[in-house]
Amino acid sequence: MKPADLYAGIHVAEFPAQSILRLRPDLQSSPVVILSGSPPQERVCALNTHARKRGLMPGMTRLEVEDFGSIPILSRSLETEASARTVLLETLSQFSPRIEEVFAEHACSFVLDIAGSELLFGPPEQIAHRLRDTIASSGFRASITISANFHTARIHSEFARGISVIPTDSEAAALASIPINALHLDLDHYQTFALWGISTLGELAALPEEEMIPRMGQLSRTWLSLARGNASHTFQPLEENFELKEHIEFENHIEQLDALLFIGANMIGNLIGRALCRALSLASIHIEMSLEHSLTYKRRLQPAIPSTDRKFLLKLLQLELAAHPPQAAIISLTLTADVGHQSNIQLGLFAPQAPEPSRLDVTLARLKAMVGSDRVGYPALLDSHCPGSFEMRDFIVRNQPSQPKQTSTTCTSLRRIRPPHPLSMQIHSGQPAIFRDGPSRFEVSVAYGPWQSSGSWWDVDRWDIEEWDVMATAANGESISCLLVHDHLNGKWLLDAYYD
Repeated sequence: MKPADLYAGIHVAEFPAQSILRLRPDLQSSPVVILSGSPPQERVCALNTHARKRGLMPGMTRLEVEDFGSIPILSRSLETEASARTVLLETLSQFSPRIEEVFAEHACSFVLDIAGSELLFGPPEQIAHRLRDTIASSGFRASITISANFHTARIHSEFARGISVIPTDSEAAALASIPINALHLDLDHYQTFALWGISTLGELAALPEEEMIPRMGQLSRTWLSLARGNASHTFQPLEENFELKEHIEFENHIEQLDALLFIGANMIGNLIGRALCRALSLASIHIEMSLEHSLTYKRRLQPAIPSTDRKFLLKLLQLELAAHPPQAAIISLTLTADVGHQSNIQLGLFAPQAPEPSRLDVTLARLKAMVGSDRVGYPALLDSHCPGSFEMRDFIVRNQPSQPKQTSTTCTSLRRIRPPHPLSMQIHSGQPAIFRDGPSRFEVSVAYGPWQSSGSWWDVDRWDIEEWDVMATAANGESISCLLVHDHLNGKWLLDAYYD
């Protein structure tokens, strides 16, 4: 049997202000206003409760706000609001996969289809309180209304405060005191209702439908249904992609890293909380900053294994910024995380305990700060004909599948000499005949070659070499097999490797 309809209206008022203040705990206890528009036409579009208590109102100009004293004035950031909207949507998805966004000026409003969720979260009152607490943990203050009618939950949550649970068949009474502008009508219709003395939804609901339609048209039927709390609705759920991203813009450009880390700690904590809701970890964090003079800053944090340790990831951020500080004042900060799964490795009873992965990452970060990021990691061969070409890559712990034991086989190995030994060489018939490696003298008995290679003629790292595989005998009878290299650019012969 299909469960009875049940909806939860969520209304986050003053959303431009809340989207910024959730990442600025230093301003949450102060009066703050948000301005939108271009100078000198800037006006207040949102403000917090402390600012309202000081007497500030929406629509004020910057000069009017400045007359109230030293009140923090921030600019509206659409990108920050988009990031905060995503966070709020992910928070609500913990309660229902069916979420519809509804229009609300300078606010963020959603309606959840929670029919049948009583078996998971309890009765409607308990669902409302759990919704409020979960939303508050994400940094938002919201009003919540639960009703069996979609539009009743939407309208009541916009004009009420706190938590409201409207019993079935009580929708009209709950909406009676709400002003008529909740219907978002045209100005002409508002003027008509003002002439009739209609200012609330209760007064509108009391009008007879058979007399309204000839005077106001067929739309009046919909208005009456909304005011009486029995309007029907076809639910249109959202389909959003999951993305872990936090963004903030600074009104006063940041020059001190300590102030940046204070805000970055909150952003990392939010990313971790959102990942944990889906049983995920942070595999890497992409750092992007907008700097003064149209500069950009991009770095990447990648721990050895995915982690949800806030202090550990913040330490990596601190070491990365200390090793590669921004070259100008910071205008905005964006953190985008790649998700991964944290694996737990069970050790044997007598196996030694391995060091914690976080200690490994912090040690590697400190080594990079001391010797350079290009000198720490693991060597990886490059796809190049240049002998010995490699690069250092970030060290990452990967779980390797167990391999069956293979039988040992005998093979010849090449042991490189770093740095190569310079030689004095005698050539007979175009090939090596006798060479000296320090005091030792060797006579070549067999020589294979030459193998010539060259490249990067356009760069300072160009090479032009000739290689010979030789077998040689010393004066004391000792035999060696080695690789000799003739560097044509520098005119040198080198002992590059031994064959073992």
